[in-house]
Amino acid sequence: MESGEYVALDRLEERMWWYRGLHRQMAAALQAILATTPPGPVLDAGCGTGGLLAALKPLLSGRKSLGVEINPQAAQRAAEKSGAEISIGSVNALPMADRSVAAILSADVLCHARVEPDVALQEVARVLAPGGYAVFNLPAYDWLRSAHDARVHNARRFTSGRFSGLLKQAGLRPVRTTYWNSFLLPLMIARRLVERGDTAKSDVMEYPALLNALFGAILSVERGLIALGLRLPAGGSLLVVARKNV
Repeated sequence: MESGEYVALDRLEERMWWYRGLHRQMAAALQAILATTPPGPVLDAGCGTGGLLAALKPLLSGRKSLGVEINPQAAQRAAEKSGAEISIGSVNALPMADRSVAAILSADVLCHARVEPDVALQEVARVLAPGGYAVFNLPAYDWLRSAHDARVHNARRFTSGRFSGLLKQAGLRPVRTTYWNSFLLPLMIARRLVERGDTAKSDVMEYPALLNALFGAILSVERGLIALGLRLPAGGSLLVVARKNV
């Protein structure tokens, strides 16, 4: 990402509606599978400045938390913020031993220009223990690409079918797939239609308190529906849980 985006991420991820919703969605997905996850550490692959790892701490009693981040400054902030063990490296070549990790989370990482999704998924399969899980969040639909994607160096967005195919090629079995950020999708589309190239603002910014609370509440409703087993048919993001065969 551009350096300014890391600064904004570090400053806002604990209070901005999107990051709070993303972290809670990922935590809920992890909590749902922890009871059947093998013993061992949990890895955030592409951990940024550590907000997700910090949010996961209450769930990981007795489990070691790890992070991998390619940007050294972001990795340092992640260690400070989360207390996790952070390694500097790429998701294309995870610095972990084979079958050494019980669960892997990856939030909006496989979309980046420096990431090769098929290679990264092979790495996820390599380091996961048999029976281990991987939880992915991904931006959805190439036609939603925007100025924000350019600033954070997103080279691709995904559909459920496309990503399920990549998982199977890597030897991972999709067990749960749903779109989300669905109720706000019309607003996303409207913004993409009116924004103009390099003059458009990043999506990572300070929102008015009322709007921040409203958008956060909308994501909370979606999270509750997903927890009940509902599979949302469309949305700005794609949440996928996959498992490595025993």
